[in-house]
Amino acid sequence: MPTDKEPLRQRVWDHLEESGEARFPFPPHGRIPNFAGADRAAERLSDLSEWDEAERIKANPDAPQLPARRAALDAGTTVFMAVPRLRDERCFYRLDPGELADPDAAATVSGVADHAEQVGPDAVGRIDLVLVGSVAVSPSGARVGKGEGYSDLEFAVLSELGLVDAETTVVTTVHESQVREGIDPDAHDVPLDIVVTPERTIRTDSPFERPGGIDWAALDDERVEEIPVLERFRPS
Repeated sequence: MPTDKEPLRQRVWDHLEESGEARFPFPPHGRIPNFAGADRAAERLSDLSEWDEAERIKANPDAPQLPARRAALDAGTTVFMAVPRLRDERCFYRLDPGELADPDAAATVSGVADHAEQVGPDAVGRIDLVLVGSVAVSPSGARVGKGEGYSDLEFAVLSELGLVDAETTVVTTVHESQVREGIDPDAHDVPLDIVVTPERTIRTDSPFERPGGIDWAALDDERVEEIPVLERFRPS
């Protein structure tokens, strides 16, 4: 039976808060939760060959992945972050470390708009690695986000343009307590290749199929109208 995702989210958020493992911003509920050891998880991530070899990564903007975004820029890697809620036609921020006056500020969700160039998806180019935030993950690569679906939609848009595919490495960093058994993905969910916690690296060998593009059945007209970039891909 598929996992009921909302109760799972609540259990993870509650545990992080009650155990004292959650970190700013508070509360952890309703967001990709920051956690104690996020910097250690980022260090472990940066030791991976896939990370070291990536020249262009797409990263989520959330707090627990800030150390990883900064590490990427420090290493000379170009980072792309989505405009919140994909609300503009130019729906990605391009962070080229060679062009940034203040890379540390540019890597933050509050500072990226002031420092990075805003570009459309055609200007992104081939992505070598995708870093996503997670509320819960399974050792087999299933991922539960905060429930809004933007991470999977960003991947789908890039997939429509051939900029990511089944060979693109998808990774996340999480607290060890966010790793949960028995999660079944929905059809539009992008499975994870690698899960990194402060204590270990899990190569999932995921059995789940990666979606090949936009799942129009999961989008109503109102959602499509709110995301301008989708109109160009909409079936006639």
